[in-house]
Amino acid sequence: MKTRFLLSLIVFFILNFGALAIGRLFTGSGVPSDWYVNLNKAPWTPPGWVFGAAWTTIMICFSIFMAYAWSNNSNRRLLLAMYVIQLILNIAWNPLFFHFHAMGIALIDISALTILVASFIFVYRKEMNFKVFLISPYFIWLCIATSLNAYALLSN
Repeated sequence: MKTRFLLSLIVFFILNFGALAIGRLFTGSGVPSDWYVNLNKAPWTPPGWVFGAAWTTIMICFSIFMAYAWSNNSNRRLLLAMYVIQLILNIAWNPLFFHFHAMGIALIDISALTILVASFIFVYRKEMNFKVFLISPYFIWLCIATSLNAYALLSN
């Protein structure tokens, strides 16, 4: 059991931090670009360093959650489907927002991602008990990020 959990944890660390790296590639010069710098951003937009710290924390917690879920789940097909869709939505947001400047489509993407992450909580709350709260940082951050995206869309 411990070996399965540790192997799962390593795999999910690689996948989750790999997704962050891919997203970073798609962001390119998006954050320091003239377009983003001159964007009318929400007053509650955190400083740039917060994003890196938040995503690192989120992916550590989410990797631990996924390792527990994968190691103790009887319906891996559903878990894998939810995880892959989450991965796609997460990675897709960066190019939509920063490269294509498609703030409306990016808002739909991040809203779907937020709903999906919330559904992890509801689907696995009984099976995972208190471990389901490992997803809380992800959900909270997505709520903030969704509001930032919506503000940018409505204010620009």
